[in-house]
Amino acid sequence: MSGYDRRLIEHLLPAVWDVEAAYGIRNPQAPDADMPKGTVDKKAAGILFAHLADIRQAWRMCELSLGERRALFLRYCLDWPDSLIAARDGVTDRAVRYRLERGVGKIASHLNGMDYVDSYDQMEAAA
Repeated sequence: MSGYDRRLIEHLLPAVWDVEAAYGIRNPQAPDADMPKGTVDKKAAGILFAHLADIRQAWRMCELSLGERRALFLRYCLDWPDSLIAARDGVTDRAVRYRLERGVGKIASHLNGMDYVDSYDQMEAAA
């Protein structure tokens, strides 16, 4: 199974709350729909469903702050823009982007079995 990166996490997150979102997620290993004689790589055919199971488990188990969890929910479940999330939480758009970035990074690290390293923590310590 391939490693989890930010792009993949952001692609999978809506499926945490909406089971029907999985129908809109395309398996990159599957043949094009208009290719009747396309073949599937049997070794990688089930990877999409493994990813969906992993992202749901990660949402429950990953250590996210309340702000990160709320920002991820509002963005990937309700599809709210940064400005609306910021107004709701009484923070800046930049703070929302920071929470989203950290949240996605923490989930990716969790799924890859690695400790999350945040360059922002180093900047805060230096300040």
